[in-house]
Amino acid sequence: MIRHWKVGELAKLTGLTIRTLRFYDEIGLFSPSARSDTGHRLYSEADVLRLQQILSIKQLGLSLDEVKSVVNGERFSPLETVLLQIARLKDNIRMEQNLLSELEYVSSLMKLKEPVTVEEFIKLLEMMKKSHGTYITERRMTWERRLDMLGNLVDGHSDSLD
Repeated sequence: MIRHWKVGELAKLTGLTIRTLRFYDEIGLFSPSARSDTGHRLYSEADVLRLQQILSIKQLGLSLDEVKSVVNGERFSPLETVLLQIARLKDNIRMEQNLLSELEYVSSLMKLKEPVTVEEFIKLLEMMKKSHGTYITERRMTWERRLDMLGNLVDGHSDSLD
């Protein structure tokens, strides 16, 4: 018997939100292979493997449109992907260096009991917020690990059917 997951079940297994899965369906990036009689999305093992591929490619820093092109076999340039990653990494390093400098500056003011202006504090908060984007990337990696575990589960399930 072929195993299918409803959208809520797949969301729980992968750590993605139902909203994200529905959005991927709306833009044609990741659609279920079947629907129930009542219209519910049903995802097969092949769908789960495709989602794992999508999230792995997305982890490379590609936009959803770029991921869609790669998954659909339209174009994929390993060099372009590596260069994109280098550029994004340099941007992240530059952003973190700026944040460090600003933190050190504010810290030195505080140590000297100097007042920190509202503008300086807001600037610091904005920089910290941008830096928070790194946390989002780490969450994506967690999703990927979950998908890997799910893929192993699917592989094990497939083996038992043979």
